[in-house]
This record gives sequence, C-alpha cells and structure tokens, in this order.
Amino acid sequence: MGRKTYSFSAVALAAVAGLSFSSVDGAEAFAQDEDVAGTIEAVAAEQVEIVPQAPETDGVQATSDQNVTFVSEEVVQPVAEPAAPIAGEASSLRELVASIDADEELTEQMRCLAGAVYFEARGEPLQGQLAVAEVVINRASDSRWPASYCGVVLQRSQFSFVRGGRLPRINTSKKTWARAKAVAKIAHDNLWQTEANDAVYFHANYVSPRWSRKKTRLAQIQTHVFYR
Repeated sequence: MGRKTYSFSAVALAAVAGLSFSSVDGAEAFAQDEDVAGTIEAVAAEQVEIVPQAPETDGVQATSDQNVTFVSEEVVQPVAEPAAPIAGEASSLRELVASIDADEELTEQMRCLAGAVYFEARGEPLQGQLAVAEVVINRASDSRWPASYCGVVLQRSQFSFVRGGRLPRINTSKKTWARAKAVAKIAHDNLWQTEANDAVYFHANYVSPRWSRKKTRLAQIQTHVFYR
C-alpha cells in the first residue's frame, strides 16, 4: 500500500502550537483546547505521516535503520502432482486388460458396449474384441447411426445377438465377461490402438455380404473382417 506524506508551512504549525500553549483562562481556554483536539483528530483522519529525511553524506543519501523494514514470509513453491501412469506403457494388450479393474460398476451405456464385445467376440483374440468395441464407438460418433452405445448395439437388424431390442442375459460370473468389460473400457478411453481403429462395419469371414464390396477393407482378425 502506498504511503501519503504531507508538509505543513511554518505558519500553520506555529498556529497549532500557539493554540496548544495559550495561557488564557476560562471558556476561551476550553474552546482553544477543543480546537487543538479537533485539529489533531483531523490530522489523524487524514492518516498523515511525516517521513524525516535522512542526512546526506558525500552525495550519498544515508538510510536510517528505523525506516528499513524487513518482512519474512514463507515462500511456497507449488509442487506438481505426480503424473498418472500412462496406459500405453503396458507392454501388451493382455497386460493392459489385466490392469483394468473389472469389478467397477458399469453404466448402462458401458454395459451395452461390453455386451457387444461379449456376445460378438468373447472367443476371439483380445485385438478382435477391441476392434468390435471400436466399431460400436465409431458408429456412435457418426451421424449415420444412433448417438449412443446402446442405440448402436440395439438398433434393429444390426447385431444378430439382440433379441426383441434387448441384450440377452449375461453370465456375469464368467471370466469372459470380466474381460469384455475391461476391453470396453480400454476402447472407450482410447487406451490401445487396433488395426481396425476406424472401422464402422464388420462381418464373419464365413459370409460375404454384398455391402462389403463397396467398403474399404481394413483388417481381418481371426474370424472377423473389418471395414470403413
């Protein structure tokens, strides 16, 4: 905060001094005392501070010790939070799947995504399971399909395992379900790349649908062929 310094003329100071030491008696003296008190209060209200000038020595201004104030404050250096482990540091997709908490409760949308992995590809290699999940995610991001995982998975005539617009019952005690949940999370969080990363179509390799001739083939992972 800045400090204010006011200077007074010799006449003004003399007037105040004169009022302070006047020897008149009675009511006049009392009135003068009130004037002095009022003057002092006015000065205090203005927060007047008269700073004495330090004497100069050989052209160099000396500094009075009483005017030097040292303030000691603790310097706090912000400490960066430790970086979270990077999923890409896993040496293999299998290792990454094993590191995912499979006991975590799923939202409805994530359950639909994991359900597609489970029913379509639970017997496939992990790369194939991940590619199926990628297809669902990519469709949900494409205006040609519904804008949610459940909308994509339960869309009529798209996935053969869907019955009456619903997922079949899942045996949640199976390791294959725990694996499907882990794969769904990895795909959702984009933690691992696949050969079919941009795929929006796939079919089993023992069929040859007409639409596949007009699509760009990306990869075949065991029994599934993926396209965009």
